[in-house]
Amino acid sequence: MTRPFVKMNGAGNDFVVVNALETPFEPTADQARAIADRKTGEGCDQLIALEPSDRADAFMRVWNADGGVVETCGNALRCVGWMLLQSTGKDEVTIDTLGGLTTARRALDGRVKVDMGAPRLDWTQIPLDEAMDTRGIELQVGPIDAPVLHTPGAVSMGNPHVVFFMDHAPDDGFVRGMGSLIEHHPRFPEGVNVGFAHVIAPDRIRLRVWERGAGLTKACGTGACAALVAASRRGLTGRTARIGVDGGELLIEWDEATDHVFMTGPVEVERTGTLAL
Repeated sequence: MTRPFVKMNGAGNDFVVVNALETPFEPTADQARAIADRKTGEGCDQLIALEPSDRADAFMRVWNADGGVVETCGNALRCVGWMLLQSTGKDEVTIDTLGGLTTARRALDGRVKVDMGAPRLDWTQIPLDEAMDTRGIELQVGPIDAPVLHTPGAVSMGNPHVVFFMDHAPDDGFVRGMGSLIEHHPRFPEGVNVGFAHVIAPDRIRLRVWERGAGLTKACGTGACAALVAASRRGLTGRTARIGVDGGELLIEWDEATDHVFMTGPVEVERTGTLAL
C-alpha cells in the first residue's frame, strides 16, 4: 500500500503529514518508527495524520519518532493549520487532538498563529507522582549539596513539560544526557518533555528541548509555550516573549483575559512524496 505525504517543518521541527480525511491511515508503531528514521525512512521528528472530526475541521493524530502516539504537537498544529487554511479558504480553522481542541489563523509574513488553550498547572494535570507546587517541583539532578539541575517548573500544554532555568544555553551533549535521564523519571508517570531555558531578557528566552519519544529537536512548540508560562509564573519574564529555538523563533503570548497561550511562528513545505507501507 502506498500513501502520498507532504514533508513540512515549523521552525525546524519536521513532520511527515498524511491526509487521512477520506482513507484511514493506521500505521503500526514499527511502521511509524520506520517512516521517521532519518537514515532508512523519510526522516522526521513526528508523523502526522489528518483525520475526520465531527467537531473540528480535522483531527490531528501524532506519532513520535519512537512510534508512540502522543497528545499533541504545537509546531505541527501550525503546519496542519496552514494546510487547512489553504484548502478551505477560511481565516480560522479548528483542529482537534488527543490534547484537546485548538484554532489556527493566518498571521503576517505567511506565519500561523495557534491558540494553544489554557496551560494546565495543577500537579494532577501534568501529571506528577505526588502533590507539589508546579512553579518549582521537587526534582534535582546531581549531588544533593550541588545539583547540576534543580527545581524546574512543570506545565502541561496538552502534553507534560518540565522547564529548567539555566544561566546559559546547554550544548547537545548536555541536552541529550540530561533529557534522556529525566524523560522517564518516576516523578512523571506518563513521561515528560524536558526544556532547558536561558532567560536573556524579560521578553526573550533561548530554549532547547528534549522531546519525549523524539529526542533533541530543532523546535518544540508546546515546549516554547511551557517555557514562557513557567518563566512568567516565577517572575522571570512578562506574559509575552520571543523564544529562540534551534530552528528559528516563536512568539509566545499568555493572554491574561482568557488565560490562553498563543503561539505564532513560521511554516515551511519541504517536499511531497509517497510512503510505501
